[in-house]
Amino acid sequence: MVEKTDILKNLKHELRKGTLVLAVLSQLKTKHYGYSLVETLNKKDLKIDQNTLYPLLRRLDTQGLLTSTWEVVEPRPRKYYELNAFGKEILHSLQYDFENNYQVLNSMLKEEY
Repeated sequence: MVEKTDILKNLKHELRKGTLVLAVLSQLKTKHYGYSLVETLNKKDLKIDQNTLYPLLRRLDTQGLLTSTWEVVEPRPRKYYELNAFGKEILHSLQYDFENNYQVLNSMLKEEY
């Protein structure tokens, strides 16, 4: 039998996974390299590690949502990411959908059962 804690852990992971893309895109309105983005998200209490972030950044870059550039900053080169026009359009659409879904879910969760 599957333990309650295992089920809850998996469901929380799924819920979180669905919001990470929106969170990352929202912070890429300004240019960041991977570690600076991790720090920014962590400071805002959205804990994310590099093993989660870097594949997500590569996927968003491949999908054409980001502009990425290499810059040499001591002591080594860093790859910076920033939303491009298409990424901003996608972010706006996702934000709209998220806000609508939040309102519907919030209403449903307040219903008595």
